[in-house]
Amino acid sequence: MSMSGTTAAAAHLVGQDLDHNLAVRFLDHNPGERTALITPDGATSYAELRALVNRAGNALRGLGVRKGDRVLIAMRDGVEYLAAWYGAQRIGAITVDVYNFLSPEEHRYNVDYLEPSIVVTDGDVVEAMRYAGARGSIVLGPHPHGLREDEHDFAELVGAQSAELEPTPVAATDIAMWKLTTGSTGKPKACRHYARSPWLSHEWFGRGVLDLGPDDVVLAVPKLFSGWARDLVGLYAMGAGATGVLFPERTTAERIFELVARHRPTVIVNVPTMIKAMLAHPGAEAADLSSVRMCLSAGEQLPAELHRRWLDTFGVDLLDCVGSTESFNAVICNRPGRARVGSLGQVIPHYEATIVDDSGAPLPDGEVGVLQVRGEPVGVDYWKAPEKTAQSFPAPNTLRTGDLFSRDADGFFYYRGRADDLLKVSGLYVAPTEIENCIATHPAVVACAVVGYTTADGLTATRAFVVPRTPVGAEEIQEHVKAHLASRKCPKEIRFVAALPETPTGKIDRNTLRAVA
Repeated sequence: MSMSGTTAAAAHLVGQDLDHNLAVRFLDHNPGERTALITPDGATSYAELRALVNRAGNALRGLGVRKGDRVLIAMRDGVEYLAAWYGAQRIGAITVDVYNFLSPEEHRYNVDYLEPSIVVTDGDVVEAMRYAGARGSIVLGPHPHGLREDEHDFAELVGAQSAELEPTPVAATDIAMWKLTTGSTGKPKACRHYARSPWLSHEWFGRGVLDLGPDDVVLAVPKLFSGWARDLVGLYAMGAGATGVLFPERTTAERIFELVARHRPTVIVNVPTMIKAMLAHPGAEAADLSSVRMCLSAGEQLPAELHRRWLDTFGVDLLDCVGSTESFNAVICNRPGRARVGSLGQVIPHYEATIVDDSGAPLPDGEVGVLQVRGEPVGVDYWKAPEKTAQSFPAPNTLRTGDLFSRDADGFFYYRGRADDLLKVSGLYVAPTEIENCIATHPAVVACAVVGYTTADGLTATRAFVVPRTPVGAEEIQEHVKAHLASRKCPKEIRFVAALPETPTGKIDRNTLRAVA
């Protein structure tokens, strides 16, 4: 597609208050010769990506997808993923991303709940999608058992389409994206977002805080189905004319080091579990991260000790951030060159962040309460969940997170745990994260997680799962906790494990730990 064509398409929308088509906003302004994506297959220019996006959009439209219809994407990371995603956006459809390696039952739940008009998926996932009841799938890659009449080969279908596609007008308050929660507190819920949310988040966070620009190369540790990765690589990087690095296989520390050495990224989008894995890798001390100007962390708490080890080992700015599916992306973040170890940073300009009590009244600095966020990128509601919507979205553009925080006099925020994770032990509330932070400072500990369990006499007690670096006894860990915290916060039981279970987004899977007998 020529730049003149895309410019004309964008100009057609401007002035009608309908210029929020995400494909136009994030893709069409970029010079065609610049590199948009790097994958194991090579580099893809913005011109090539736009052409594939238009072909994908034409394919979806040809199958009957219209503005406001939902397109479910369950694919490995690659150019085709973002082509399908932006192709749906270009025709005004709503995109919903899910993890491709879910179980057939989990895919069935998503298909039943999300009610997509069409599914775009991989060949090795198509059987699970059939079990889930998906209809009209577009399938990428080999499909050894053949395709049904209502299924279509991605390469054949998309390749046969025109590379020209007029964008569908989209207003700021049209629903453009559904983001799924991780399901850590039950079944995943779809949070619906207006079309304005991605661009505002890009302007406030991607450009305003991170200062992303055309010279940046962004590498994400999580996969694109995760908003943390898809937003940073697939949206903000492209909004800034930068380059994203994608790889289809599961993430390992060794693979990240290989990609850093080969592509010299300037920004790494990371999570604490992979930060731990990178530091534990035998090649960590010799790794050259000199191209990286900053590494971002989100998804779960980043222990201060882990933060310090990263700085000592790699010498790269590590910015801890907090956001959520419901807030669209980060709302609080440390600033480049001014990160405060142990803190999640300060509120991103244009957002409001308040610590409130159970009644919603603001609390003074230093007090622990629930984080409440206000800003236009905040989601609209949860699909088919009016009661949960009323709890989480008490007013327009306002999110009551359910996360416990405190704020100091300088405006820095500190994570204190989930409100629903608090445990009542010996009649008093205990925050598992406080215990975890304490255990993590023991030199023999790599990682840990604390959950509650019910004792034989019906009382609540705490159990710590510890990944040891060197041999250590349970009593030594308990004495370490008692030396730093009140004795009632000492875990009743210590279990040593080789690794902590993780969710697909790289968080500690606390539900699995709670289920341990």
